[in-house]
Amino acid sequence: MRFWFVHSGEVPIREQIVTQVTLGILSEELAPGERLPSTRELARRFNFHPNTVSAAYRQLEIEGWVKSKRGSGVFVHRVRRSAEAPNGYSVDRAYDHLFSSFLRSAQKIGIPPSDLKDRLRRWVEAARATSFLLIEQSEPLTAILLTEIREAIAVPILSCSPDEPSLSEKIAGTTVLALPSKAETVRAFLPAGSELITLQVRSASASLAQWLPAPSDALIGIASAWPQFLEIARTMLIAAGFSGDALVLYDAAKPDWTKGLEATAAVVCDSWTAAHVPKGVRVIVYPLLTQASLEDLRLRSDAMGFPGA
Repeated sequence: MRFWFVHSGEVPIREQIVTQVTLGILSEELAPGERLPSTRELARRFNFHPNTVSAAYRQLEIEGWVKSKRGSGVFVHRVRRSAEAPNGYSVDRAYDHLFSSFLRSAQKIGIPPSDLKDRLRRWVEAARATSFLLIEQSEPLTAILLTEIREAIAVPILSCSPDEPSLSEKIAGTTVLALPSKAETVRAFLPAGSELITLQVRSASASLAQWLPAPSDALIGIASAWPQFLEIARTMLIAAGFSGDALVLYDAAKPDWTKGLEATAAVVCDSWTAAHVPKGVRVIVYPLLTQASLEDLRLRSDAMGFPGA
């Protein structure tokens, strides 16, 4: 089980340990008999005082979630989910403990009750979904976005255009995704109260900055089946000081688009096109989606019960 902690002081570390272990047991991420990290190990890894970890483990043992064995460590106790946990600590009480801790944390950082309610509703709906649905008109752009998302998460992801006749049927049981420029149009198709995740796009300068500047005499290829990508990348490279004569555009939608690539010093391309560049050609991938947007999808995939990709 992976632990994470907030050191702001708003929620005591002891309480964070108790909550995470309890949740891990209830979700069956921690199995009966599994050994927890030792007090010293957890304290050293996250820079805690060992007494804090010991106090959390003692509370968990009193409540019946773990059992300590002298000289061996602390182990997950078997919990009967449908009845009473060891020492009379019920699963219902555990849920109450988790929710009360969560609500106290939200109150301490000033989250308004209305925002909290709306956010919880969205996450509950996300957990019910079994897949993502990307709604996008452009087929080349759809291929690029699907490539980037599938590299980040393991949740099934479908796609369709906003004018597809079966759109309403495809929306059922999914969490819908769209780019910022299409969000308003897509939202008009969704049932009232449905959530729409707006994917955030990287700035071109941020994506290409690490590769710039490059030698002025270098011949650089720009490849994509999405016409707008060719325009964006060309504009950025010229703005960075490249001569327009040193940039060669390759339309990856054409059958023989790779002809001449070997003559370039490197090829700037999108995530989908990168997989189709011949070996031996240096590839500079320009991702479209921000890391923050992909991380949001990873968190939601966790809520849906899927591991990360």
